[in-house]
Amino acid sequence: MSGTRFPMKLDPWWRALLLLGGATQSNSYLEIEHEALTVRFGMLYQDTLQIQDIESVEKADWPFWMGIGWRLGFGQRFGLIGSYDGVVEMRLREPLRVWRVANFTRLAVSLEDPVAFAGALNAKIGVP
Repeated sequence: MSGTRFPMKLDPWWRALLLLGGATQSNSYLEIEHEALTVRFGMLYQDTLQIQDIESVEKADWPFWMGIGWRLGFGQRFGLIGSYDGVVEMRLREPLRVWRVANFTRLAVSLEDPVAFAGALNAKIGVP
């Protein structure tokens, strides 16, 4: 059974750069299925988070100076960014390890429809 898929937003002018990490429109998405959230951004990142481990999701800004692509940021922030528009940030209850290098508790992603994703995820985690 397939879940609800939310495509990541990849601006046309960044697609060549993102292709270096294998990110295309077809393999860059978030998918809510049952009690899990699959996060995939090209060939360099795929993970499945348990819905119960997500504390909140809300609209966020991603500063230009933090860049595009797979980004480790300050304050345990990890970004999967294909556009500076449509960014949401999820706060996690416990730190997760990325690439065996760093822990993060905040995951930012750029989405085609951030409002629909936030609504669907908030409904799953019980936030009005």
